[in-house]
Amino acid sequence: MTAELATIVDLIRYAASRFSAAGLTFGHSHDNAIDEASHLVLSSLHLPPDLPPAYGNARLTAAEKAGVLALVERRIETREPVAYLVGEAWFAGLPFKSDPRALVPRSPIAELIEDGFSPWLDGREVARALDLCTGSGCIGIAMAAHNPAWRVDLADISDDALALARENIALHQLGDRVRAVHSDLFAGLRGERYDLVVSNPPYVTDAEYAVLPGEYAHEPKLGLAAGADGLDIALRILRDAPEHLADAGVLIVEVGESEHALAALLPDVPFVWIEFKVGPMGVFALERRDLVEHVAAIRAAASR
Repeated sequence: MTAELATIVDLIRYAASRFSAAGLTFGHSHDNAIDEASHLVLSSLHLPPDLPPAYGNARLTAAEKAGVLALVERRIETREPVAYLVGEAWFAGLPFKSDPRALVPRSPIAELIEDGFSPWLDGREVARALDLCTGSGCIGIAMAAHNPAWRVDLADISDDALALARENIALHQLGDRVRAVHSDLFAGLRGERYDLVVSNPPYVTDAEYAVLPGEYAHEPKLGLAAGADGLDIALRILRDAPEHLADAGVLIVEVGESEHALAALLPDVPFVWIEFKVGPMGVFALERRDLVEHVAAIRAAASR
């Protein structure tokens, strides 16, 4: 059945066809079968995602072909995300180690990083930044890689995630400017203040989590589920962020589909919902002064 498959393009086309026929869910860095297949084939061959098209007709060895086909079958049978199968994901133009210790790197915040957080940081000095709920470390490490003058802390409650984040810090040789800190949100960061706090916390509602496709069952629930309205973690971040932001500091948080619940719960808070190239993605920006002004309402919401 697969004897005719010989080249990189052959394997990508075959994998994409199998993935589509199997009805897989694409939500871990990719949104379609072809991109997912390209990730699997190229990463398993230790090739970059931007491989020049001329190499597409390169022929695989028998061992390489067998390895790729085995991963294709495993992706279909187990529903494991491709990033876990090949141990690698790309985020903000950078490679990251990826495995079940943390969520697969994926967030529209990558676009903000690549765009220099413009206009939110235009004209502002940033010396220190925090990636809260860091998981694999992809957001904070990418911020440091794209901004050589920044010192960045990565914080998470999961020791497993922090171990993976430290491996990614070493991968990018950023140990002189990036550190990983065990912290339940801000609890382990007493006295620390930042010019920028960025977070992609858990925000999946209990009802949504119960019906997630099989691919998500391979990821740590700790990084996904966030209560009845998906706001258990985001509200704590809003409540405590002023104590850890510089006077002119900015908070940027991804809450996904829980955007509507948050806006309804705190209608007077001036959330700025960021527009991305593909449209709104449930990411807000807030100045520290706005958090301080509405601290009473935020605390009331957080103490529900």
